[in-house]
Amino acid sequence: MRNGNFLFTSESMTEGHPDKICDQISDAVLDEILIQDPFARVACETMAGAGFIIVGGEITTSAKVNIDKIVRNVLKDIGYTKPEYGFDYKSVGVLTSVHEQSADIAKGVNKKKKKSVGAGDQGMMSGFATNETPEFMPLSIILAHRLAKQLTEVRKKGILPYLRPDGKSQVTVAYKNGKPKQIKAVVIAAQHNPDVKLSRIRKDILKKVIKPVCGKYLTKQTKYFINNTGRFVIGGPVADTGCTGRKIIADTYGGVGGHGGGAFSGKDATKVDRTAAYMARHIAKNIVAAGLAEKCEIQLAYVIGGTEPLSVMIDTFDTGKSEADKLYQLVKKNFPLMPSEMIDYLNLRKPIFKKTANYGHFGRNISGFTWEKTDKANELKKALK
Repeated sequence: MRNGNFLFTSESMTEGHPDKICDQISDAVLDEILIQDPFARVACETMAGAGFIIVGGEITTSAKVNIDKIVRNVLKDIGYTKPEYGFDYKSVGVLTSVHEQSADIAKGVNKKKKKSVGAGDQGMMSGFATNETPEFMPLSIILAHRLAKQLTEVRKKGILPYLRPDGKSQVTVAYKNGKPKQIKAVVIAAQHNPDVKLSRIRKDILKKVIKPVCGKYLTKQTKYFINNTGRFVIGGPVADTGCTGRKIIADTYGGVGGHGGGAFSGKDATKVDRTAAYMARHIAKNIVAAGLAEKCEIQLAYVIGGTEPLSVMIDTFDTGKSEADKLYQLVKKNFPLMPSEMIDYLNLRKPIFKKTANYGHFGRNISGFTWEKTDKANELKKALK
């Protein structure tokens, strides 16, 4: 995030968004497998369309799971329970196409010595943190996630019973001298029943969703765009095809900082797309929490089968309180960067991943989200005194 005066926008999605349906199913399959087999190799991809769900990928495991049942339970929990939606958990067709992980890939990951376990793929992964919010996240993505979650809650709790599962949020924040000051615009797309007037929807969402979440950042100049086309009855997979891993910016930092391009959902911890991105966030967050920088980005890079990162990049955007080389040495000393060590350090062989599939993988203090801990902050701070 730069200095100066500017506008910045981030978006989020509700649980019923087609792409987020797929993320939840992929991570639900992963979790069910990890319950039985913590060392399983899972790369589960999901596609959702009008009347069907396809679950595919590469899975090597001793676990026995009922993918059809998992899919239907996820859809039921989201709220796709009524035939009039055109897509419901009882009648949807579920297709599966799953095979074992390639032996060529497995060869690079499977090693006799635990510490020599290699990365499951090549690539670069990024982590980011900023002190502009208590969550050490950019304000725009935090508010976008909260709006999407609030849309879901007012639907599920019956506060706005005419809402349907699909929806999106978007927040534009005005920055002054590099600091967030107010909200310039809020965008909400909320799927709804056909017999509800647009005027009621806009009034209800402003009162029950936007103001409770964004209150102190709203001004008389804030613009609101609620169901801007005037109607959003047809939604979910009936309106748009969904795929796992297609919302990687909403999953991370809302457009702030870099991204290696690798998605998270459906992947076990040997996939550095997920594990190294979580570790990069953990490192960046602890650096900022320690007061060593106002904002920080970490990039890690790996080669398939490799046990050490090819590169470690630390960028504090000219806000760092120490020399770059000292900070690098501090990171190398205090944080494990080998794939097997990162998995153990972050305790990533547990079935905690379905919780990550909605409202962001970062900035949430939820049980199991070990990468959000700031337990190294004091140690880092003392080391540089």
